[in-house]
Amino acid sequence: MNGRIRPSGILDQVSTLPETRTLPVPDGLEGERVDAAIARMFGFSRTKAAELAADGKVLLDGSAAGKSDRVYGGAWLEVELPPPPAPVRIVAEPVEGMEIVHDDDDIVVIVKPVGVAAHPSPGWSGPTVIGGLAAAGYTIATSGAAERQGIVHRLDVGTSGLMVVAKSERAYTLLKQQFRERTVDKRYHALVQGHPDPLSGTIDAPVGRHPQHDYKWAVTAEGKPSVTHYDLIEAFRAASLLDIKLETGRTHQIRVHMSAHRHPCVGDLTYGADPTLAKRLRLERQWLHAVRLGFEHPSDGRWVEYESEYPDDLQVALDRVRAESA
Repeated sequence: MNGRIRPSGILDQVSTLPETRTLPVPDGLEGERVDAAIARMFGFSRTKAAELAADGKVLLDGSAAGKSDRVYGGAWLEVELPPPPAPVRIVAEPVEGMEIVHDDDDIVVIVKPVGVAAHPSPGWSGPTVIGGLAAAGYTIATSGAAERQGIVHRLDVGTSGLMVVAKSERAYTLLKQQFRERTVDKRYHALVQGHPDPLSGTIDAPVGRHPQHDYKWAVTAEGKPSVTHYDLIEAFRAASLLDIKLETGRTHQIRVHMSAHRHPCVGDLTYGADPTLAKRLRLERQWLHAVRLGFEHPSDGRWVEYESEYPDDLQVALDRVRAESA
C-alpha cells in the first residue's frame, strides 16, 4: 500500500448562524423571475432559490417576494441565506468488502460495496469510502472539501462498483477536469425490467430534483442535461441485462432514466420496480454495478482501465432470472 497513517480519525465542521445578504439587482437581470435572479446572483440552484422565496426569506426593496415575481434593475434583493450544514464527521473505520484494485502516489482505485457512501454527509451515519481509506492508512491531500477529500465522482449508497479517488492535488485537479469534460469512460451493467425498445439506444432527458419528494430525482424540464447510452447484453423472460455508458453523471441518472423509459432497474423500489420480482430474485437493492472505469492517468496521461466482477447478490439474482428463462 502506498499511503501513511492519517493522525486523526474524526473531522468536525463548525456550524454558524444564518446570515442575510443584500445586493442590488444588475440591469442585465431586468424582468427575470425572483428565483432565477437569486440563482444567478447567489449561486443557488433555482429549486433552492424558489424554496427560500416560498419560506418568506426573500425581500425585494423591503417587501416579501414570491418566486415568480419579477425583479428590476437597481432594486435591492435581500436574501436570508440557509444555515450551514450540520457538523459532518469523518470516522476512520474499516469498510468490509471494499477492495483496492490499484494504488500509486496519485490515485487509489477501489470497488465500493453496497451500503457504503462515497463520503460523509448530513443524515448519513453509515460507512464511507473516505473513512475506509483513512482506516486503511491512506493519506488524501487535495483541495477538496475536508469531508470529501479526493472524491472526484460518486456512486449511490445502493450501487456497487469502481471508483477512483485522488490522493494528490495534481490528480484531483486533472481527474476533476476529465469528469467535467466527459472524457472518462464510465460503464455500468444494469438488469432492468422488461425489454427496452429499441434494444440499444440513447436517453437524452434532463434530470433534476423530484417536484414532490426531496429524496428522489426525476426527468424535469428544469433539470440538468443528462445523457445515457445503453446496449443489450442479454435478454431474459422478465428482464434485460444492459451495458450502460454515462455521458453525464447526474445523481441517480441511470435509475431515473431507466424508470422514465418504463424499464426500472430490477430491485429499485424507489423508482418503480416490481417488489414481487425483487423478492423472487432475493434482491434487496437496485441491480446496478459500475463494471469498468477508464481515464487518463494524472501522472503521465496514459490511458488506464479497471474492471470489476458482479458482487454475490447481483450474480445470484442474475443466475435466477436466467434460470427462469431457460
